[in-house]
Amino acid sequence: MNVGQRIREFRESLNFSQNKLAEWAGVSQTHLRRVERGEADITVGHLQLICDALGITLQDFFAQPNEQEELSAAISTLTPKQRQLLISFLKSLQKNVE
Repeated sequence: MNVGQRIREFRESLNFSQNKLAEWAGVSQTHLRRVERGEADITVGHLQLICDALGITLQDFFAQPNEQEELSAAISTLTPKQRQLLISFLKSLQKNVE
């Protein structure tokens, strides 16, 4: 798991800027930017502060989305036409396996 990428995903899902998250968490914006880019490591203490600012627990942060939830979330963003195309594609995959 890329911790910096995960922070960015949570931050963006809440429409937080790096400045806003850094301010709310009480960490340096420069350090937060470097962590998100993978240029610096983060301590557990700072990660806890960031999680608190994001309104999540460390357990939430490290939880891996289950495949069903991930698929459901992705499918929910599709148009009805895209869903039909996806279903057709999946059926064609099943035929190739059988």
